[in-house]
Amino acid sequence: MQGWLHRSRDHGGLIFVDLRDRYGVTQVVLNPQRAPEAHRVISESRPEFVLEVEGDVAPRPPGTDNPGMPTGAVEVHADVVSVINPCLPVPFGIADEADVDEQLRLRYRYLDLRRTRMASNLALRHRANKYIRDFLDARGFLEIETPILVNSTPEGARDYLVPSRLHHGEFYALPQSPQQFKQLLMVAGTDRYFQIARCFRDEDLRADRQPEFTQLDLEMSFVDEEDVLAVVEELFTSLGEAVGKHTINRRFPRLTFAEAMERYGTDKPDLRFAMPIIDLTDIGRASAFEVFRAAVVEGGVVRCMSAPGSADYSRRQLGELEELAKSWGARGLAWAAFQGDEVRSSFAKNLGEGELRAIRERVDATSGALLLVVAGPADTTASVLGRLRAELGRRLGLIDESRLVFAFVTDFPYFEPDAQTGGVTFVHHPFTRPRDEDVPFIESDPLSVRAKAYDLVCNGYELGSGSIRIHQRAVQEAVFRALGLSVEQTEKRFGHMLRAFEFGAPPHGGIALGLDRVAMLLAGAQNIREVIAFPKNQSALDLMMQAPSAVDQDQLRELGLSLSNDPAD
Repeated sequence: MQGWLHRSRDHGGLIFVDLRDRYGVTQVVLNPQRAPEAHRVISESRPEFVLEVEGDVAPRPPGTDNPGMPTGAVEVHADVVSVINPCLPVPFGIADEADVDEQLRLRYRYLDLRRTRMASNLALRHRANKYIRDFLDARGFLEIETPILVNSTPEGARDYLVPSRLHHGEFYALPQSPQQFKQLLMVAGTDRYFQIARCFRDEDLRADRQPEFTQLDLEMSFVDEEDVLAVVEELFTSLGEAVGKHTINRRFPRLTFAEAMERYGTDKPDLRFAMPIIDLTDIGRASAFEVFRAAVVEGGVVRCMSAPGSADYSRRQLGELEELAKSWGARGLAWAAFQGDEVRSSFAKNLGEGELRAIRERVDATSGALLLVVAGPADTTASVLGRLRAELGRRLGLIDESRLVFAFVTDFPYFEPDAQTGGVTFVHHPFTRPRDEDVPFIESDPLSVRAKAYDLVCNGYELGSGSIRIHQRAVQEAVFRALGLSVEQTEKRFGHMLRAFEFGAPPHGGIALGLDRVAMLLAGAQNIREVIAFPKNQSALDLMMQAPSAVDQDQLRELGLSLSNDPAD
């Protein structure tokens, strides 16, 4: 047998060694009377030496077996030990799974991946991908690869550009998604397509985002929204049971975008706990409290939520919550703590008679509850209360980490204001089909248009977005005009799509799901770098390969490029 020296224990003559490979750990016993040379070799070996061991497999002595190990009932009595390759002192422990600075882990990622947890994450991801492929194959989907070198089109983030050596001054782009290709495959009659696709976006990073990522891409012809959602629901329900250890809800609730924002303050709500946001705008409109009344007069809202078991929060704790709310954009945070008939409050003295009772009844705040109220613009109020809800869910221990609670969010707005241009931009992407009844308003009243779009969310993360697509040229051209694209710009960027729609394009739709985030949730990890073999850090750097890096002038000349010394150029 061969493997790495995981750990060794010298028991005053006998040496016990754990030999590790991808499949686990096996105990090896070195007896100086039985095999003195093998004993000597082991005594001079360090952790992570690559060893080959020859000997006899035998049951462990009674009472020494280890039921926590797959090989815990047996051990190898070594006769010969050979060092295949020694190992330098490692920069961090492999066997102990201790916390290690992530930058050091990424610099020596090939060592980090030897650790049991990371090796398990890679194996889990493999099982998930295999399950997905088998599931979709059984339902008539074809796995089709699409190009990596494509043209640059607006899809919501910056493109990574690749200069062309053969065509100086022209560039390929790395795909943000295979969006146009999968739609063109539907025009081609493929009917059911999927791909585990590599995608690239040049955007700011965070715990659940990387510059290059993997998504499960699905597209289906002759379907509507419920057909796509049914496939996704069946896939993720069975996937979680097949490869994960979490409890998964059998039916995924549907929330409209408006409902999600009003009740949870986010379009990716964590539904593992309750604590919904409650609207008090009607009470605020007639309130004696000037702060509430003025917010409504200015076109805003008054909303609140009730945190159970938090009425005993100290002034310092309440001050911390208020500072958080202000850092997220709120003007302030009003609060009321209910302990039986006793009330502590920052604003109750400013209310009219019976007003606090009406608020408490609206919220159904029981004894022990802490009421938190924010007044102001609707978007800001939703965002602040949504983030406070997530923070308090963690602080109060309301989140069951063993559960995955999936939901679909639907009926997104199609357009939103574009602060840069003064016009509008798309919320999902410009190939999404508007609701049929909203098509006439694409150009005349774009902000009223709703999209046939939907997201899959889980535990506070967006796992994927999809939509029913546009398949008619006239509708697609109207969307491009609403976005401010000229006829020339439309033809240059999307002429191939518009022409394809005139050759019998079927109605179609699909979804793109982030497999890195899915694997992260299945593995119980805190960020997607824990389930990616060789990720970038939060500055988009590959610390192991030292990428990105400078290239020499000969390469630049061959590509027809030169670099400016002025960063502002």
